[in-house]
Amino acid sequence: MSEKQKKNKIQTLLEILFTSTKLGLTSFGGPIAHLAYFKDEYIDRRKWLDDKTYADIIAICQFLPGPASSQVGMSIGMLRGGLLGGLISWLGFTVPSIIVLIVFAMMYQTFSLEDAVFIHSLKIVAASVVLHALIGMGQKLTPDKPRIAIALVAATIMLLFPSAWMQILIIVGAGLLGLRLFKDKAESKVQPFSINISKKLGVASLGTLISLLILLPLLNRMSDNPLLNIFDIFFRVGSLVFGGGHVVLPMIEREVVPSGLLTANEFLAGYGMAQAVPGPLFTFSSYLGTMMEGVTGAIVATVGIFLPSFLLIVAALPFLNELRKRATFQGILMGVNASVVGILLAAFYDPVISSSIFSTADFALAVILFGLLNIWKIPAWLVVLLGVIGGYVIQFIS
Repeated sequence: MSEKQKKNKIQTLLEILFTSTKLGLTSFGGPIAHLAYFKDEYIDRRKWLDDKTYADIIAICQFLPGPASSQVGMSIGMLRGGLLGGLISWLGFTVPSIIVLIVFAMMYQTFSLEDAVFIHSLKIVAASVVLHALIGMGQKLTPDKPRIAIALVAATIMLLFPSAWMQILIIVGAGLLGLRLFKDKAESKVQPFSINISKKLGVASLGTLISLLILLPLLNRMSDNPLLNIFDIFFRVGSLVFGGGHVVLPMIEREVVPSGLLTANEFLAGYGMAQAVPGPLFTFSSYLGTMMEGVTGAIVATVGIFLPSFLLIVAALPFLNELRKRATFQGILMGVNASVVGILLAAFYDPVISSSIFSTADFALAVILFGLLNIWKIPAWLVVLLGVIGGYVIQFIS
């Protein structure tokens, strides 16, 4: 590698670190909102990917267990800067909330932030961001009546029967329907993306994941090492949970509270704080690890819960380019992408609207923030700041 290539590589990695850290400091509102923030920053502003590639990556990540928004962020980092770019993208997006939750655990007190004005303001910001994403994705991913119908049916089913397993069934069903309806609409020329990860490494990554799932419980039974126990618990949860951050919480609760690793009150206090910070909800593991075994426990728990996602993305990306060229796979993705719009529409109502808009003042603030995002194209991080200020103004005048 020449000096110029090395310099360009370093500049690319620094750009990934700067951008992902900015998102890690400002991306409030949960996984659906995160995807909206990503689209605004990575796709609309920086043009790192085209809309179709971004939609395809979201569709793939929806199929995989683990935190979908973190997986999308890792994927974008890998496409931009290889394996190291994926790691740096994850660190930038995740470390800010890790630090906050570790500090909170170390200063644990019995207080609640649930009714704080700034928390409620951030939920209103999330509503505006999700609506902005919903409109943008809907225009591109549901351009005809059959795909609009898939989206509406998906939204209806999710609203009536909300669960992680139902979401998986909807995605699988939409994929099968897409295979039947849309394979003849496949594009003959799909814009390829460059990925510096070999198929051999992808297979090895999947093999590593499967091996750890088998070996870790066996090693844990033969040892009384608390750090190994923490890693086993969080790696298993990160490998097997579908549906994102909110679904992971009851799974972890069943692992740590009945066994006496944490009390129910300690668990709930950390859950409340995890809702208040930007970045992925899976960083709740940092709080839990700190409560169990200090900062070392936090590092072990955090690596444990996110490592499966990294291994799965490395396994999937090398094959995505080839699959996207096939008419049958394109048809499946068209159906899946339409269902993702429907799932986003359902999430826009519950939990986004149902937990954020409680008054006409809340609605007015959400409309203003949406206008700033959608019409005046104000950066998402600035909308977050203005939303918090607006929340305090509403409290002052009401």
